[in-house]
Amino acid sequence: MRGEPFDVAFAHGVTTITLSRPDRLNALTFEIYARLAGWFRSDAAIAGHSRAIVITGAGRAFCSGGDVEDIIGALFAKDMAGMLEFTRMTGELVRSMRAHPAPIIAAVNGVAAGAGAIIAMASDLRVASEKGRVSFLFNKVGLSGADMGACHLLPRIVGHGRASELLYLGDVIGAEEAHRIGFFNRVFTADDLLVEAGRLARRIADGPHFSNTVTKVQLEREMDVSLSAALEMEAQAQAICMMHPDFREAYDAWVEKRGPRFR
Repeated sequence: MRGEPFDVAFAHGVTTITLSRPDRLNALTFEIYARLAGWFRSDAAIAGHSRAIVITGAGRAFCSGGDVEDIIGALFAKDMAGMLEFTRMTGELVRSMRAHPAPIIAAVNGVAAGAGAIIAMASDLRVASEKGRVSFLFNKVGLSGADMGACHLLPRIVGHGRASELLYLGDVIGAEEAHRIGFFNRVFTADDLLVEAGRLARRIADGPHFSNTVTKVQLEREMDVSLSAALEMEAQAQAICMMHPDFREAYDAWVEKRGPRFR
């Protein structure tokens, strides 16, 4: 379907979400925060046939963060309770992305700043064009780097030292630097970005959806447990996967020398 403030398209097991306010560098408004989080939580999104999700931006930006005109001015009129309502609402977007069963790929086609960098961070994989740029710019506007889960997730992607540098300084880093420190998984030319992101999403979508969902769940759950607890969690998770028909299908495909047909 098409329409503001973002477009959603589905093909071959892959859902593509395109932030579609190119004239505002795909900046987020109160409405967009809520609608994006609502989409990831919706029955249609979770119970549908999407096995992988690509999120990108229209025009020359991925997402420039919160819209200064729509959000910042309105925030100054709020009291502490209103501020907390807003910050909890923005966190719900990250919570809904991490809770969604399908792997999410951020295709960063241009600037990803502030909340835009957070959306990329909250995705499972991040690919970028050579024009991609990232900035966790919160300290540039007098705020802490502790925004929308950044102090929790970012060190797990790039390490504590790199995360500290990004969050304390708020510098803009280019695609190659972001790739070098491990924030971006891969970098492509601008012309190839969406093709390659789609190809990567199709590889995931063509794989065992049940097992991929289990992997995403365990990556999330095992962040804060001991190794002993993680081993038990994975023993149970893998035993469940062994009971799923996809496990037998992979074996039968190997015996019959053909590609597996996962359910």
